[in-house]
Amino acid sequence: MKEVLFEQTGKPLEVLKLQDAPVPNPGEGEVLIRVTARNINPADMMFIQGLYGIQPQFPSSAGFEACGVLESSGSKLSKGTRVLFSTTGTWREYLALPEASLIPIPDGMPDEVATQAIVNPMTAYLMIEKSGLKADEWLLITAGASAFGKFAIQLAKKKGIKVACTVRHDEQKEILKKLGADLVVNTEKEKLQKVVPEHTDGGVHVVFDAVGGLLGAKALASLRKNGLMMVFGSLSLENIPLNSGLMIFKTLRIEGFWLTSLMSEIKSEARNKAFQEVFEFLMNHSSQVDVAEKYPLEEFEEAIKAYEKAGRNGKILLIS
Repeated sequence: MKEVLFEQTGKPLEVLKLQDAPVPNPGEGEVLIRVTARNINPADMMFIQGLYGIQPQFPSSAGFEACGVLESSGSKLSKGTRVLFSTTGTWREYLALPEASLIPIPDGMPDEVATQAIVNPMTAYLMIEKSGLKADEWLLITAGASAFGKFAIQLAKKKGIKVACTVRHDEQKEILKKLGADLVVNTEKEKLQKVVPEHTDGGVHVVFDAVGGLLGAKALASLRKNGLMMVFGSLSLENIPLNSGLMIFKTLRIEGFWLTSLMSEIKSEARNKAFQEVFEFLMNHSSQVDVAEKYPLEEFEEAIKAYEKAGRNGKILLIS
């Protein structure tokens, strides 16, 4: 089989390589999966560079999220069942994984959607739930045109939450407004901490920040008194410079959010409810799940270049 590996951390195009490897043999309680689609997430790129919350064990494959077809039967799932899953190292043609970790794909859900059904929509759903946001309250999402941003906009609007977003390209404004965003700010041209309070009656109630750095600081300044910032990414690879006076006099709160940790902590009933609601959302004909381009696994280098393209609209998938 083909697999994409790296033996040291670094820039993805410099350290990743394609090689042949034997098809894995399933162990006790495991099944063999032929991987059919993988999406490229920011976490994948950070993992390869050694900047993620877990460190690679070399040699390591990249990727955390994928879907595929069972090539062997388990105790509950039969050969030919389509499944989605999250694990370390999905940029392979075959994986042997515990049957208990797999989620059957609902009938009618294509691979293009199934391979995106965990990380971004589950993060968006659980962050909205954890934030305590109510109808008519304001949410600000940095990097609003990202896959996470688009899911979060749609899920928030279902609850009647008002949504503001940041983008860096004017053409993304109309796209997000069609999804339901009430306010979209191009931070390359507009002053976020001025525009947002002017249009949200003094500031937003909650910020979901995926960027960090200076934009994170500006988003923090866009909160109203007693506001909350939930930090779940660091696309800028820079820490947020905190304004102590702002934190004190507006009694602001900042907390981190990592899906991996939360999923291991919440009860199975809550986890199952979250998956059920996310799947219902993804299967709704009015929901939008964007794919920009698809590449064979062998063309992972071209896929990464497409992923890094400025102003990209939609996910980059690696398919088999």
